[in-house]
Amino acid sequence: MNVFRLLIAATLLPLACLFNVRSDPPAAGPPLAPSDATDAAAARRAASPAREGAAPASAPGPAPTMDMVTEADRASETGRETETDRETATAGTWLWPLPPPHPVLRGFQAPATLYAPGHRGLDLSAEAGREVIAPAEGVVSFAGVVVDRPVVSIEHAHGLVSSLEPVSAGVAVGDRVTAGQPVGRVADGGHCAGRCLHLGARLNGGYVSPLLYLVGVPRAVLLPALLVKGR
Repeated sequence: MNVFRLLIAATLLPLACLFNVRSDPPAAGPPLAPSDATDAAAARRAASPAREGAAPASAPGPAPTMDMVTEADRASETGRETETDRETATAGTWLWPLPPPHPVLRGFQAPATLYAPGHRGLDLSAEAGREVIAPAEGVVSFAGVVVDRPVVSIEHAHGLVSSLEPVSAGVAVGDRVTAGQPVGRVADGGHCAGRCLHLGARLNGGYVSPLLYLVGVPRAVLLPALLVKGR
């Protein structure tokens, strides 16, 4: 009888061990405090690599102030010079190239295009041999013959160039002249043909009326609207 019990026990013992086998759960540490969890999350973010193509955050620059805007506008306005500014700076400063009287035989007529007909200057009554003076300070840029008449051209400030024809030059290219300095004498040739002196003016290469710059020429004045209504 005892032998029989021992056999049964030997048979059932392996089966009991098989059913009782289990895996022990991993040991869990103590729960993280709120501050510890925050520090751990920050550490994981710092350790993780940056996303490819993501630009690093940059600190925003200072917001523009009124002083900064004003200085930028002032610099822009200072560097901008219009033809009207140049005309205003030299208006009424040119001397007449002939002593008085100097009646105008033909006035300025602006051409419609660069090569269109017109009259690109003033014809002042003058006989051959009369002395011609520089209308303003400058440097002689041309002194020679153009087609059928002798011409003297002077470069002035603010992009202005004066031309006098027909004039037998008493100066050479590169000479610096002062306002009122003699530059030659009225000659023969061109459309004046010994009866006049042609005075031309160019501003940045374009022909303009010499009357804009000659001294003693009355200027147009715009009256305020209230004065006009009160008349």
